[in-house]
Amino acid sequence: GRRFQSSMAASLAAMNGRNFKSIDELSNEELRGLLDLSKKYKATYGKDASIDPVSAPKPLTGQSVSMIFQKRSTRTRVSTETGMTLLGGQALFLGPSDIQLGVNESMRDTALVLSRFNSLILARVYSHSDINELSEHATVPVINALSDMHHPLQTLADLMAMEEHFGDLRGKTASWVGDGNNVLHDLMLGTAKLGMSMRIATPTRYEPNEEIMAKTVSLASENGCSPVFSTTDASEAVQGSDAIFTDTWVSMGQEEEYEKRLKEFDGYQVNADLMSKANPGAVFLHCLPRHPEEVSDEVFYSDQSLILPEAENRMWTVMAVMAAQLGKVE
Repeated sequence: GRRFQSSMAASLAAMNGRNFKSIDELSNEELRGLLDLSKKYKATYGKDASIDPVSAPKPLTGQSVSMIFQKRSTRTRVSTETGMTLLGGQALFLGPSDIQLGVNESMRDTALVLSRFNSLILARVYSHSDINELSEHATVPVINALSDMHHPLQTLADLMAMEEHFGDLRGKTASWVGDGNNVLHDLMLGTAKLGMSMRIATPTRYEPNEEIMAKTVSLASENGCSPVFSTTDASEAVQGSDAIFTDTWVSMGQEEEYEKRLKEFDGYQVNADLMSKANPGAVFLHCLPRHPEEVSDEVFYSDQSLILPEAENRMWTVMAVMAAQLGKVE
């Protein structure tokens, strides 16, 4: 108990005061520490916890996080507000009608002013350059709650859900079937850090970012994974796989491409037939919200689906990130 606690605190000590923009910024020890702290929070504050919520530790008492949302989100808002409350702090939601980054006030001024009020700034934005600019000017730690390039909070929740199901992930294989997007970017980086191999199927022209792929390839080799496998054939990508991931084919802001994308992603639905080509006992994950063309109801609501623990873990993992950034890992 106590020794585990002190080693977890030691592994997260260097996160105090730091930004959280993408998974590859974490050392392997920090990633391990965040996942362990997330599990501890789930055991302490979760629905099955034996501790009375009133007497549970409140390490973030007196702390606050402003949450800037250029893009709406159910899970990010609810998980951050609820999680911050459980830890004794306060979260403030700033939607597009409350704050328009860089429109009526420069990004620099917003970052500097919010830093005077709040202990942390979380932002869910369109362009990753907005996260970088906020980070550059804020005098408190910034959390990337999604940009067009990265979604590191989602990856923490995904890795936690898989560890809860499988235990150690080293030697396991994950497959991605769909758009080579921000969610895949951090998932590739995070799975490689935990020794998990990655197989990817995307239609032509929907491949992941080349720079992030190069980082993934080197992390995979450092951590003893099989080389990253890429194809345009979904059934080839799921062979030998233990966890199948997909995401929306049409992200916010791409609605006018809906019909075109539907055609180009034909054959990419995760259904019982595709799951049967993976390893026995393979699981399904999706960061939500999902649409029927991406995954059949049969798979989505099946025992193979980890979507509900995955979604719930968005809360435990953002709690761990906030506590680590504020140096309150107890």
